[in-house]
Amino acid sequence: MTNASWSQRFRHFIGFPASSHHAGEQLVATLGGALGILLVLVVTRALVGPTAALVIVPSMGASAVLIFAAPHSPFAQPWAVLAGHVLSALVGVACWQLIPNPTLAAGLAVGLAIGVMHVARCLHPPGGATALAAVIGGATVHELGYRYALSPIAANALIILAVGVAFNYAFAWRRYPASLMRYRHAPEHPGTGWPPIDERHVVAAMEHLNVVVDVSPDEMGELIHQTLDIAQREQDARLPEVRLGRFYCNDRPGQQWSVRQIVDERRSDNPDFDLVIYKVVDGNGLNRTGSCTRTEFARWVGSELQPRARKP
Repeated sequence: MTNASWSQRFRHFIGFPASSHHAGEQLVATLGGALGILLVLVVTRALVGPTAALVIVPSMGASAVLIFAAPHSPFAQPWAVLAGHVLSALVGVACWQLIPNPTLAAGLAVGLAIGVMHVARCLHPPGGATALAAVIGGATVHELGYRYALSPIAANALIILAVGVAFNYAFAWRRYPASLMRYRHAPEHPGTGWPPIDERHVVAAMEHLNVVVDVSPDEMGELIHQTLDIAQREQDARLPEVRLGRFYCNDRPGQQWSVRQIVDERRSDNPDFDLVIYKVVDGNGLNRTGSCTRTEFARWVGSELQPRARKP
């Protein structure tokens, strides 16, 4: 086995991504995250003081990564951010007040926060840090009691959400939340055998596989659609050139086998609309005539045939 293959397998094992974001995307995420956290830090210091802010703000820093670096992730959507933080905060405060052992309280706070977020369908990974801070945040945080969930947690979540909506809106490809996105779909390719894909199909596939994907079903459907379009275009670039008078076979097995001859053509200013008229000269559909675009005919072709020369 070559060194390259070992390297590729190791990179796959550790989850090293095969591609990265454009430099512009990286810069936008960096600036957005910095702006969001600056505003959150100012508010938190004013509400609970600088000492408690050092414990509370880190969970919002994790939220900033999602909102500004992965704005279309289900974990980054407004319901997940706001409800995830607030519910986790309530769980954390309850664990601190009801469980005498701080270590046990900390562990249960994070675990129960995950469970509550799952049930409420607002899974937001930084919520675990919010629940933990309610237990280990010290006297200033403990004195807030259940008010901790409202101020500063809910207030901070609303601030970073507002910054996320306003900041990302300027960039059409990353508008936040994901519901504001409007995709320009790739053109359809008739005759490729692929049925149209929509969000229902993606959701059904995810439920069948029982997987959690860090992208919305709508965006995943668009990703699949664009992937098929790119693959189809690459395949079309390698299609054979079909010409008037030539004979072509689809190379299908059994009763599907067929041979067509192009008997006429209609040229267009746009090659995508060129038409060919063909006649089936052997196999399935013998003597039938039909027409289609030149590209569709080329996709049907398996090989070109040369007619046998007639004996004198």
